[in-house]
Amino acid sequence: MPAVVVTGARQTGKSTLAESLTPGPRRYLSFDDLDVLDAARRDPEVLVGGSEPVTLDEVQREPSVLYHVKRAIDRRRVPGRFLLTGSANLLLMRQVSESLAGRASYLTLSPMTRREQQGRGACGIWGELVDADPEQWPEVVAAQPDDVLDWRDAAQRGGFPVPALQLDTPADRAIWFDGYVRTYLERDLRDISAVASLSDFRRLMQAASLRIGALVNQTDLGRDVALAQSTVHRYLNLLEASMVLVRLPAYAVNRTKRLIKAPKLYWADTGLALHLAGTDPTGAHLENLVLADMLAWCATRTDHAAVCHWRTAAGQEVDFIIEAGDRVLPVEVKASARPRLSQIAPLRSFLADYAERSRAGLLLHSGTAVEWLAPNVLAAPWWRVL
Repeated sequence: MPAVVVTGARQTGKSTLAESLTPGPRRYLSFDDLDVLDAARRDPEVLVGGSEPVTLDEVQREPSVLYHVKRAIDRRRVPGRFLLTGSANLLLMRQVSESLAGRASYLTLSPMTRREQQGRGACGIWGELVDADPEQWPEVVAAQPDDVLDWRDAAQRGGFPVPALQLDTPADRAIWFDGYVRTYLERDLRDISAVASLSDFRRLMQAASLRIGALVNQTDLGRDVALAQSTVHRYLNLLEASMVLVRLPAYAVNRTKRLIKAPKLYWADTGLALHLAGTDPTGAHLENLVLADMLAWCATRTDHAAVCHWRTAAGQEVDFIIEAGDRVLPVEVKASARPRLSQIAPLRSFLADYAERSRAGLLLHSGTAVEWLAPNVLAAPWWRVL
């Protein structure tokens, strides 16, 4: 494609990736540089013109430049001519009138997965589990490194490179996350949309961080933070557009129904969510860790892959449903070290309802055992799968 757009939350490593992994001569221009930003507003043709490939970093700060990128591509279509990065989902930004449809491929850079933090450059083994016959699952899981990790520590570190890899104490990470929130509120948010009250917005962020894994109820959220439902709706959209919040859709064979059913709320990074909430990690944060890894895996696949949640009118629910092609893998996450048969009832209900698409399910736990709890439900340690 003539253009590649790399999006992701601020501090996931987009600029580092763009600077270090693009071969050959290439102009690098960051819209965090005020001189470059001013030039983009005054004479964008100069920035995007010329024959040399160009990288435009943090392009969400001046989205109007995308129109000029489009014109430049239409005049001379060369693969890899433009590399654009942005700390917001450009397709969800109201100010973006040009999507570069047919001219760009979009990639999402998630916070670092556990295996990336270990230097292995990978996500969890979701692909192996989806592709393998369930009878082979114990061998696939057992073949993974025996690297036990306390999920609470993993949740507190999160996946942003600096707190995950460079900051060892909770106090140091708290300082970093506080600066991250301040920068997001005081600068980045203004690049996406006008917000009348930053204190109201931060209050909503804190309320959302306390509802990880819960169904999104905008009316209840608004009541708790004294905001109108319409304002809550807008603020959640802004959090999602800036890629710090994840709304997980409900699973249904009929895709139209997925849009109607209530989504569940998660964060792109558990460390940020815990900092905002000011609480200790709970089982919901282990769920969030697993989901973040799943979403990173989905983003690396060229064929369709998605993650949903499943909930019945009777209240039975399965945390995650991975859908890859015509295959479906239900996954339940429990923070307990000893999985019990009573914990897999929802999984077995899902498998019974969707027997033609899903042959077995997975229960992730914090212990060490890899065992079949039922003929079609395998219990495995989360740290062997992620």
